[in-house]
Amino acid sequence: MKIAIGADDAALELKAALIERLEEKGYEVADYGIKEGYDYPDVAVEVAEAVAKGEHERAILCCGTGLGMSITANKVPGVRAAQCHDVYSAERARKSNNAQVLTMGQRVIGPEAAKVVLDAWLESEFAGGSSAAKVEKMEAIDRKYHPEGVGI
Repeated sequence: MKIAIGADDAALELKAALIERLEEKGYEVADYGIKEGYDYPDVAVEVAEAVAKGEHERAILCCGTGLGMSITANKVPGVRAAQCHDVYSAERARKSNNAQVLTMGQRVIGPEAAKVVLDAWLESEFAGGSSAAKVEKMEAIDRKYHPEGVGI
């Protein structure tokens, strides 16, 4: 699986730690590096659009808190981003909500704890079941407000 990762200048150390973990686990990493003049919304939308277009199955976005990345990524139709700083939330983001994007904040979580959260998110899969209808409702909201979509 090829996983995209992006960060702003407030989370470069966290991004580096997560890239290391992804590579240790054998994932191919697409690093959306820092570009001059880019703020977290710029990085988040670029990565989220790549996910929506199917260029990556999953992505990780890091900033100071993870909040701005999550808010921005969720504005891209077809993308479900979840800010997670604990294992349970990371598992539920995948199992119940089929979140393709994980966001974390360098000012909120240390690199070793972030790796544990990342592992939980990577190892979890969408369970379907009663959650499938809820995810479909989220997708219907995307289509209602963005009928043109973004690569979806």
